[in-house]
Amino acid sequence: MRLDLKDIIHVPGASKDFQFQLDLSQLEFYGSHPISRPVEAAGTVTNHAGALELTGTARSLLDLACDRCGKEFSREKAVPLDCLLADELEDEENDDIILLEHGEVDLDEVFTTALILDMDSKHLCAEDCKGLCGKCGANLNDGPCGCKPDVDPRLAALAQL
Repeated sequence: MRLDLKDIIHVPGASKDFQFQLDLSQLEFYGSHPISRPVEAAGTVTNHAGALELTGTARSLLDLACDRCGKEFSREKAVPLDCLLADELEDEENDDIILLEHGEVDLDEVFTTALILDMDSKHLCAEDCKGLCGKCGANLNDGPCGCKPDVDPRLAALAQL
């Protein structure tokens, strides 16, 4: 979605609200497609004395697999966004400002980038997930598996005491 900001660029105190859905189901993260549902994006662009500020949030329900036990689960992801927009840059070193193209901003690109950069590299079904047994592969969250612990052969003599 392209948002036309020509009518608020030169009007201090003016603002423009936006709300749209974004389809990111084609994005792949580590071999899976966790963003299978539409991303709801909403926010406002406000002119603060000539500086355009974009504030908003992108929300979606992610379909994930636990990296410890393999259990599939869903979790809500909300990404806040706060950035400055400008018609032109005075110095080329400022990467935090998003350039407008003919008075418009491409919200799809802005929110897609923010969501990708905020994705976690590890997903756990619960903070205290115990994972799988290294011997038999049983899910340790369901209870102990019954495997006997390995004894270090260097300490076997101590077990006889």
